[in-house]
Amino acid sequence: MPARKKETEVPLRTGDRATETRSSMKEDNSNPSTKLRAGDWVEVRSREEILATLDENGCLENLPFMPEMFAFCGQRLRVYKRAHKTCDTVNDYKGRRMKDAVHLEGARCNGQSHGGCEASCLIYWKTAWLRVPAETGSESQSRQDELQTLGKSEAHHCTEGDVLAAVHKRPVDESKPAYVCQATQVPAATEPLPWWEWRQYVEDYRSGNVKLGRMAKSFLYMAYVHGLINLGIGIGPALRWIYDRFQDLRKGVPFPHRAGKLPAGTRTPFVKLDLQPGEWVRVKSFDAIRETCDQGNMNRGMRWDAELAPYCGGTYQVLKRVSKIVNEKTGEMQEMKNPCIILDSVVCQARYSDCRLFCPRSIYPYWREIWLERVPPDSGKSGAGH
Repeated sequence: MPARKKETEVPLRTGDRATETRSSMKEDNSNPSTKLRAGDWVEVRSREEILATLDENGCLENLPFMPEMFAFCGQRLRVYKRAHKTCDTVNDYKGRRMKDAVHLEGARCNGQSHGGCEASCLIYWKTAWLRVPAETGSESQSRQDELQTLGKSEAHHCTEGDVLAAVHKRPVDESKPAYVCQATQVPAATEPLPWWEWRQYVEDYRSGNVKLGRMAKSFLYMAYVHGLINLGIGIGPALRWIYDRFQDLRKGVPFPHRAGKLPAGTRTPFVKLDLQPGEWVRVKSFDAIRETCDQGNMNRGMRWDAELAPYCGGTYQVLKRVSKIVNEKTGEMQEMKNPCIILDSVVCQARYSDCRLFCPRSIYPYWREIWLERVPPDSGKSGAGH
């Protein structure tokens, strides 16, 4: 198995043509992340242009360009959200700051070069890999001239083969392949972002990532939880009851941070529905799901998260069954003893997460079949939740 090349930054020399080209392409990029907003149209650059921005490990600023991304080259796509921040699923799930990146609508990894990983992660796109569609002819010709010069330079060292080789890393257990992807490299490609850094929320709004009403509701929730419920003076249960009654009146989401009802150490229940892509299901009520989880909110090794609560009671279409994913901590392929379900258009919205509020990563949550119930096809109308 090819080993991943040592992750060291290439020394930059004055006059190095490859270095100059990578820099000029980033500077010449007509749509830097500070300008791109949700809904903007962009075009993914050609393979040659993108390869010119990458180091010998197939990375730009420690973020891998994955082989699965080549399929999008030349396509015009809309910006889904600006990826100025993200969450660290490798370590502690806290917020991280990312520079010059966006997410594009419908651009998810198919896992083809990563052992068939079925997580369907939303891809990060550095703005150096994109251009605005309305680029002038002179700008386009200028870039082509740069690339022709670069192609003749011995300093241009990243090829499609390098990108493919960089997918693999030396495993701890030689019998198990290990992979490198954008998800495993988030800590290397980002820097810490404390929740109290207020400028991130200004950018959330100005970028079009989050609407003002949604922000206000989440801020009010955080103030209610940390300013009242978690004071530790014994009034938490009463305040949670008040919260639920108020939400009942407005048909909103019940208090999402509640523990499962089964005692710790209890073997949690299991149901096999054998759901298939295209089928319609209804997410059970929050209380019904809590009946299947222990006090750590676990069911057969899978955690129920507060971010799933807004989807309770809604009707959605099964997107896919998931039986294996790349473990972001180790890079090894993780086989699931009990396959779980991904639902179409059901993603983490980061409404209630203290340290990653409004994270734009939009991870697909995994659903146990016991949390779902099959419904007839004619009742399949997406219940967008609350």
